[in-house]
Amino acid sequence: MRKVAVITGSRADFGLLRSTIDAIEAHVGIDLQVIVSGAHLLPPDHTIEEVRSQVRVDAVVEMQQPGAFGRTADAAAVGRGVSGFAEAFERLDPQVVLVLGDRVEAFAAASAASIGGRTLAHVHGGDRAEGVADEAMRHAITKLAHLHFAATEESGERILKFGEPPSTVHVVGSPAIDGLDEMASLDDFRHAEWGKPASVLLLHGAGQSPAIERRWAEVAIEGVRRHGPVAVLRPNQDPGSEFVNQAIAAAATDPMIQVIGHLDRPSFIGLLRRADVLVGNSSAGLIEAAALGCPAVNLGPRQAGRERPASVIEVDTPDIDRIAEAIEKAIAGRTPGDHPYGDGGSGRRIASVLGEWTIEGPPRKRNAF
Repeated sequence: MRKVAVITGSRADFGLLRSTIDAIEAHVGIDLQVIVSGAHLLPPDHTIEEVRSQVRVDAVVEMQQPGAFGRTADAAAVGRGVSGFAEAFERLDPQVVLVLGDRVEAFAAASAASIGGRTLAHVHGGDRAEGVADEAMRHAITKLAHLHFAATEESGERILKFGEPPSTVHVVGSPAIDGLDEMASLDDFRHAEWGKPASVLLLHGAGQSPAIERRWAEVAIEGVRRHGPVAVLRPNQDPGSEFVNQAIAAAATDPMIQVIGHLDRPSFIGLLRRADVLVGNSSAGLIEAAALGCPAVNLGPRQAGRERPASVIEVDTPDIDRIAEAIEKAIAGRTPGDHPYGDGGSGRRIASVLGEWTIEGPPRKRNAF
């Protein structure tokens, strides 16, 4: 049995990886291992418990510390992560380590795996997304990785241009599309006074100055509020998110706003199914929302460079009127839009390649040109 260790570091990547985890677990030639790290361990949500309720957790690696935000804190967390993952890999001895995306947890695990002589597989490599340090970390993981699962044809072409051998690059679609048809509308999500939310706001830190981060959050809240009741989801742990949280806390007493700490993936998708629009700077606005036919308004630079459908409306300056106008424009043009991220089945394709990939001794890297 080939042992494959799947790394999850946040609520977001666990939701995306779930179809791949299920497909690996069902594969007769693969022994699944799950390693939990990063933001899963942090208060107030402690989403490691959600992971444990669904899969066996084989190891836990501590990285971030409660209350520690910012890029220096992230750099220190990466150091702890590389050491912790190295120890976990030594104990569990996986032949393959699978990471997704561009977060610090993925980068730490990728570093420990590749330097430690284990085959590294990377999902969603080749994408562009400015983020905080996301663009650099994603492409660095690509150069550390030995096996690539690109979400789009364009991302696959970009990986080839990095000098990765064509035999290692597989365009499988985005696992974010997997299983969407099975996730029903969240009909029981209602506010006691105003019923269903008209819009959903999901805004993460983008590594900008405190004043700019808070300004974006304040104008975004007011912009979506003009459209009606708002479900506001708390941001992740990215640098700058503490200032987004401050703005959310200041608005939390508004009767038109309902603040939500954490939703599991089926509940989040169910919420999008019944919302008029998703506003913020999450990749969900460009991928899942597009697949569901939910209009999206993308705010600021965090997703700069990422492929997106024409249905996504961009707002590049923190202006209440522009955000409100973009929301109305997005809703007026609501259609089930085309997107480049595949039609589902990504997890099954990834598991199939992982089970068949030939591994002969410690993996080596060689540039293709």
